[in-house]
Amino acid sequence: MHPTITRIQDVVAKGDDALIADLLAEDIRFMPPTYYATWTGRAPVAAVLGHVGQVFSDFHYRRIMGSGVDWALEFQCRIGDLDAVGVDLITLNDDGLIQVFEVAMRPLKSVSALREAMNARVSTDPRFLEFRKALS
Repeated sequence: MHPTITRIQDVVAKGDDALIADLLAEDIRFMPPTYYATWTGRAPVAAVLGHVGQVFSDFHYRRIMGSGVDWALEFQCRIGDLDAVGVDLITLNDDGLIQVFEVAMRPLKSVSALREAMNARVSTDPRFLEFRKALS
């Protein structure tokens, strides 16, 4: 298994954006399950994933499939009192860093709870005001 994929298993559930950032390409593209938009760039994506790691509880990867640069990591977690399952679809770049990170998740009720929790966290995180300015 690729070392980045091994490492992400330890890092995601901790919710530590500094640890997550070390695995991300500078120009990473992240597609979350909560809305149809793409986050771009190491700092904003690490911040988002850091918050996700704090919203999820009982997070663990159930299956890991892939080779080379393309990987699918099936996970299970809880969001509040709701169960959720999903898949992290990851593409690595030539340096072994995560270039593309897309998440598919179900059920809808859990995805909605994740969106609510993330909106509440992001609205109180001053870094996101800077990220929005940079995108404007």
